[in-house]
Formats: sequence, C-alpha cells, structure tokens
Amino acid sequence: MNRSMTLGVVLASTFILAGLGVLQPASQDQPGEEHPPAGHPSFPELAADWPKAKAEDVASVDAIVKAMYESTAGEKGQARDWDRFRSLFLPNAQLVATRPRPDGSCGAVFLKVDEFVAQNRRYIEKGGFVDSEIARRTETFAHITQVWSTYQTIQNKNPTPYVRGINSIQLLKDGNRYWIVSLYWECEREKTPLPEKYLQSAQN
Repeated sequence: MNRSMTLGVVLASTFILAGLGVLQPASQDQPGEEHPPAGHPSFPELAADWPKAKAEDVASVDAIVKAMYESTAGEKGQARDWDRFRSLFLPNAQLVATRPRPDGSCGAVFLKVDEFVAQNRRYIEKGGFVDSEIARRTETFAHITQVWSTYQTIQNKNPTPYVRGINSIQLLKDGNRYWIVSLYWECEREKTPLPEKYLQSAQN
C-alpha cells in the first residue's frame, strides 16, 4: 500500500526541522538549579480557547487511545469532533509523519495540533475515513507511557483496509489525566509491510 490515510495523510510539502534542547535533571550535585528553567515552555498554561477534555476520555491509556481514534472517525461528509481531538493533546504537542523519498532516504513532517487539523479536516471529512486500532504494545515508566498502536483505515465502509500502519503515541500522566505529548506514525508500504508480530497485541 502506498497511499496515505487520515492520521497518515499530511498535506504539507515543507519539512519543519525542530531543534531539541536538553535539560539536565536537578540533583544534589547541582544545587539551586531550576528544573525546568523559569519560562521554559515545557507545560504552558492552557489557552482559554483550548478545549477541555472529557474526564472519561483521558482517565486511562485505553481511554485516550480510544478517544483519539474515535474523534477523527466518521462517514463521508460527516463533521468530526475536532475539539475532542485537540483536547487530548498538550497544546505544544507534535504530530510527526515520515516522508520517504524516491532515493531511499526518509524525512519527516512536523505539525502542531491546530496545523494538523487545519490541513487535514477537509480531506478526512470528505473522504469518509475511519481509523481503528488492530493491535497494541504498551510500555510505562513513572509518568511516561509509549503506545505502539497498529491501525487500519477503511473508507466509505469498505471492509478492505485502505491503508495500515503504526502510530507511536507518547503520553504524559498528569495527576488524574493523560495527555498526548507526541504522535509519530508511518504507513505500511509495499517495501515495508507490517511485521506479523505487530498485528497482534503483546501480553504486558
């Protein structure tokens, strides 16, 4: 399969390269160091217009992954619940899609949540795409969770998958809720079929 899908379709043509700053953890060897430094945008205050998540959508890993898939799903011409989708993410979260090149190299496209919605709303709603999870592997340590979610997409109720792929979802546990920190994905292609082990959920 060599076409993109709902969460796998990004209509941007320009790669945005993000620089990464490294924060050293505070310790007894570094007295007085702030962590994070004052003014660091690691967890900004939510803007007044940022949608508030339903408690049941973000109460667990299962709930937030389910809500992510449900919020972009619908029939052809049906409006999606984009506020529900946005409410699952930190405002400064990144959505990243791989972009293979003809020469065999590969780049990536980086989008903020609002950029993703703006660029894909019309395509998703017009196309009648529905994503669903078919397998999952999950790892958690303290406040971080990595979800390796295998998905498939059908179009206009056609039972044959339009495309399949893997969503790598990074979550933050913040008190009584989860946030999506980043969503990073790649679609299955002819030269990179999904391995059988990722077509069934791991026993954690």
